[in-house]
Amino acid sequence: MRIIRDYTFVAEKDRGASAAIGNFDGVHLGHQSVIDLARRAGADIGAPLGVMTFEPHPRQYFAPDAPPFRLMGREARAHRLEKLGVERLYELNFNAALAGLSPEEFARDVIHRGLGLRHVVVGADFCFGKGRAGNASDLQRFGRDLGFGVTIATLIEGEGGEVSSTAIRNALSEGRPRDAAAMLGHWHRIEGEVIGGEQRGRHLGYPTANMSIDNLHPPRFGVYAVLVDVLDGPHRGSYHGAASIGVRPMFNGERPNLETFIFDFSGDLYGAELSIGLVEYLRPEEKFDGLDGLIAQMDADCQRARTILAAV
Repeated sequence: MRIIRDYTFVAEKDRGASAAIGNFDGVHLGHQSVIDLARRAGADIGAPLGVMTFEPHPRQYFAPDAPPFRLMGREARAHRLEKLGVERLYELNFNAALAGLSPEEFARDVIHRGLGLRHVVVGADFCFGKGRAGNASDLQRFGRDLGFGVTIATLIEGEGGEVSSTAIRNALSEGRPRDAAAMLGHWHRIEGEVIGGEQRGRHLGYPTANMSIDNLHPPRFGVYAVLVDVLDGPHRGSYHGAASIGVRPMFNGERPNLETFIFDFSGDLYGAELSIGLVEYLRPEEKFDGLDGLIAQMDADCQRARTILAAV
């Protein structure tokens, strides 16, 4: 997959795609249906499959001080899109210039002249251009005038209603990772680099891989059964584990993070990239009277997690 970030300078081989357009936060089933439509349209006209998205997320750009809401960072999104067979990722820099384009300018200067897209697919609720003034029907009209095809995808319904990033955030906030996974079409994953910690887990017999959750929507604090993928380095592979998300009340922590104990693993993971899939919420964070109580609970958590993950 090739990543293109500047629509004003695009190599000829990266032009002419059939592209799905949106933010694709989470790359959920609704997003996947839009991408599949772009794939089919591309197959009909002999065009590579593309996705056009934006970085930072426009919501971050317009409200930089708002609480974190993203389900995944740019790297995790790119990994997921590549797994879906996307060949061109147009990850456009969302800045004042792009935000200031009228709907017609966006269609003409970005989609048509800049990227040379031959077909685009958007959701029925798609809005674009300055002030979100353009809608999907406007895009169809511009496409007819400029010479690119436009497909409007219907919104996907799940068992609990419309599949959306908001519904997935709510499920995660309430400690329902399986419900989130049903809407995502995959386990919700937190990806990032293993960073240095205070090594308390090592002294307790439970060494953990610590990761930041800064700038991400925080799932419900507590302990989870998790799937672990080590994405690089000598220990690359898939494992099972138990993870804690939160502020470590036993040790008066303040900054939330993710700590993962990997079952039956021995090795140094500092600096490695990990992907942690949340499978089941086990319990909330607790403050114990002493370390013996904490260790006993961790033993029970890991045993329960092993049982759950054996059935996944």
